[in-house]
This record gives sequence, C-alpha cells and structure tokens, in this order.
Amino acid sequence: MLEPLAAYYFLKARTPKGRLIDPVARFHLGNGARLERIDWLGDLSPKGLRESAGIMVNYLYRLEDIEKNHEAYANQGEIAASSAVKKLLKNEGRRLLDMRLS
Repeated sequence: MLEPLAAYYFLKARTPKGRLIDPVARFHLGNGARLERIDWLGDLSPKGLRESAGIMVNYLYRLEDIEKNHEAYANQGEIAASSAVKKLLKNEGRRLLDMRLS
C-alpha cells in the first residue's frame, strides 16, 4: 500500500529549510485546511498515474477551524490532519522500524 508512504510525505517530509516538499500541500495547509484523506488510485488519469502513482489527497476547509489550523501551521509547522491520515503515519513508522530491525 502506498497510503502510509504518502502520509509520511505529506506530514513529515521537509526541504532542508524545513518547508513541506509538496507545494499544493503548503498552499492548502497554509490557508487553514486539514489533510483529510489520502486515496490511492484516486486519480487514474495517465498524468495522475505518472506523477503521483494515482494518489489523490483531499483537504477539508472547516470554517470554524481555518484560523486555528493556519496559525498552528504558520507558527509551529503543525499540520492539521484527520485521525485516519495520522493512523496511516503511525503504521508507516512501525513498518520503517521493522525494516531497520530486520
């Protein structure tokens, strides 16, 4: 499954200057969205398969959370994400740890 790797990419992977690698993620998260869902095979177009292995990311803008999410991202680099996305990241961390120990 690619979803745990995508969760790592969108939540943890940073440039040497500490910015998220993905410019679309920076845009949405900087504007107060929450990373809601990662869908493998969400984009089966030739371009989607070529550029992102078919992964599509959904962002959720909840009016009551936009300012809080924006401030947390802008000031502390914290990313608002759904529990489902966070769970993917936990699973990926365990998988990486298992790979190192074997």
